[in-house]
Parts: sequence; structure tokens; C-alpha cells
Amino acid sequence: MPMPVYPDQIASLIRTPRFACRVAVPNAIGTEAKLDCGCFVRVEMDISEGGRIEEVAFQTNGCGYMVAAAESMANSINGRSLTELSGLLEVDLNVSFDRSECTPSVLRAFKRAFAVHRTKQIEEFRGEKALICTCFGTTEESVEEFVVNMEPNSVEDVTFSIRAGGGCGSCRMLIQEIIDEKRRSRVL
Repeated sequence: MPMPVYPDQIASLIRTPRFACRVAVPNAIGTEAKLDCGCFVRVEMDISEGGRIEEVAFQTNGCGYMVAAAESMANSINGRSLTELSGLLEVDLNVSFDRSECTPSVLRAFKRAFAVHRTKQIEEFRGEKALICTCFGTTEESVEEFVVNMEPNSVEDVTFSIRAGGGCGSCRMLIQEIIDEKRRSRVL
């Protein structure tokens, strides 16, 4: 009996990969190449304005290990919101195998796709209104309006409702300042 080319776990992922296709209108694209073996992986996503990954796909000329890593990553993030994934790109790919060189390439391709999406969001707002949260493209005006109308008690309340502060976290201090300022103005 011939020995199988791939371990069972890898073979089951590559037999009928669900995400090995194209996204009709991607707004996040990332590519990575492995020069040592000549493989590449291209990731495409459609991320909604609300920050949900509506569609994810990949293409690769790589081996079964790369297909399995890309399939597992796509399956892990499909349908999830960007806030859920904040800091989670070291996600458990549910793939454990000895040959793990392909997994970092797949992760870099996904990270590049998210970076492209974020850059596009920032560029859309350039020159219009001041952004507080660049991760989610939330303007200072939107945060102030929410704070005035809804009177949140914390930055977490703002994040839960309008996502600002739910990404990298660098804007959380600014959001807190807006909350504090609006509280002071209500007291006076």
C-alpha cells in the first residue's frame, strides 16, 4: 500500500477547500511569496462598512501545507468582526504538523490584507473630518455626538456602540477625554 503524501489532518483540509476561490469585489488584498520554494499565497476579503468579514478567499500555487494553512485561517475569520479579531492574528489555525514553514506566510498575507483595508479607510477620510479611531474610521464628530446623546459611562460603552477604541487602542485616551469634557460641561 502506498504511503499517503499528506497526514490525514492536512489531507482533509485540502481535499475540497471551501475558500480556494476569488472574492467578487475585494476591498482587502494581501500577498506573500516564499522565495525558497517558489510558492505564493494571495488573500482577498470583502469587509463590510460595519467591520465584518463578509467574504474571504485565497489562491495559491503552494503545496498542501500552504493550502491547509490558508483554508484553516480563512475558516477561522470568515464572518467575524474586526473587533473580534483585534490582536488575534496569531489565531490557532487548528493545524498542527511538522512542516510549519507555510503558516507564517499565510499569516503575513492576511496581515497585509488587513493593513491594505485599514489604509483605504484612512485615505477615505483624509482631508474631511478629524479621525479619532483610524482602525474603524470613526470621526471625532461621531464620538462627540454619541457622547452628548447617549451619555456613556466609559470608553467601553463607546466601543460597544460605535466601535471606536476597539482596534489597536491608541485612541482610547482621546475618547476618555471627550467623555470627561462632556461630563464637566453638563455639571457646569
